[in-house]
Amino acid sequence: MESWRIIATALLGGGGVVLVLLTMAKVRDRSGRSSTVAISGAIAFTALLVLCVVTITVLPAGIAWVAVVVVGVVASVLLLVG
Repeated sequence: MESWRIIATALLGGGGVVLVLLTMAKVRDRSGRSSTVAISGAIAFTALLVLCVVTITVLPAGIAWVAVVVVGVVASVLLLVG
């Protein structure tokens, strides 16, 4: 396995975990129901897991790094705004 795939997946996972937690916090603020928070967390985590698996196995280098940058920028903006 190529080292860039491992690095990209690790960066994607780190930023993605922050996005999952931010998503769960936003849902909690808007709905206030723990069941909705759990469902949104499960959906966001599953999407992150699928993206990480695709990145580490078959995604081309350009698309993988674009995904890492997009996740990083979105997480940074949401942390600064929220």
